[in-house]
Amino acid sequence: MIVVYHKNFIKSFKKSSKKIKDKFGERLAVFNIDEFDPILNNHSLQGKYEGYRSINISGDVRAIFKRRAKDAIFVTINSHSNLYG
Repeated sequence: MIVVYHKNFIKSFKKSSKKIKDKFGERLAVFNIDEFDPILNNHSLQGKYEGYRSINISGDVRAIFKRRAKDAIFVTINSHSNLYG
């Protein structure tokens, strides 16, 4: 699967701490092997993110993406409260 990054994701990612960037790298490696690995808690979203999915990066940080025919586009990364609050 090809992973693509939306400009909003890149902007949010650049603002993230080194710890979160490293953790995202670890989770992305798992995602590339099995996007439904239980550690990711990959689940569909509702509300303003209906049609998108979320994976856990760390305790409170989530990455939101949309699965398309040949790729997955990550659209944002942020804390749970900032994304859904």
